[in-house]
Amino acid sequence: MGANVTLLAANIRNDKLIMTGSGIYTPFSATYHHDTDSGYCHQETCFDSSHPETASTVSPLSVTFVSSMMYDPYTFVLLNETEGKLNVCYGTFCCHLQYRQLPQGTSKELYALGAFAGTHTVNGRFALQVCALVRCAGSEASSCGQEVEEAETKMDFLLEGKFGTRYVYPSVLASHMVLEQPEHLEKTADGRMTMKHSNMTGGLVTACLYGRMYHLGPMNELMYYMLFLIVIQNTNSCFL
Repeated sequence: MGANVTLLAANIRNDKLIMTGSGIYTPFSATYHHDTDSGYCHQETCFDSSHPETASTVSPLSVTFVSSMMYDPYTFVLLNETEGKLNVCYGTFCCHLQYRQLPQGTSKELYALGAFAGTHTVNGRFALQVCALVRCAGSEASSCGQEVEEAETKMDFLLEGKFGTRYVYPSVLASHMVLEQPEHLEKTADGRMTMKHSNMTGGLVTACLYGRMYHLGPMNELMYYMLFLIVIQNTNSCFL
């Protein structure tokens, strides 16, 4: 999973582009992360791992809809029950969710499970496969995918997808942009990635399995194009 990096120091901050990723990260925790309110970094603690549950039994009959998130057209399905199992697909790429909501207040927050597989083209061009559990900005389905920074509803969940890349980056973001460490991560030989989390310290803003298809990126496309030109040039030279 990820890029087999044991220590990652990120220093990307651009408020206009909603980039607040400054921090130092390890495979076990976000050792320090940027606090968008105070501007200071805070140390995080780790969670003990536990064995994951299976998310193999899902409902294929849920109504799906398309909404934009990070400028990409995600296919979403709403979490209409307090607990249950859901399945959503973007073409042949499918995401599975087993969940239990733990509302903390009187307000009812809307959540959705989304899937995207394609080329992102804004602020860069790169191929993605993404499973995302998100809190919607409002009470309507059309608000799913919009920017959200706060949430009250805590959630126990298992999120799973079968990816066509080994570079899959998991994340759990709680209210006020607090990064939490997933309780358990597991990846199988056939590309199936599972993330399990519970006992959240704050309301869930988003949980994500973010797959980068580096082999389909612009640099790879350029290499194929250069190879094509070399082949054409060599072929033409045979006729001289």
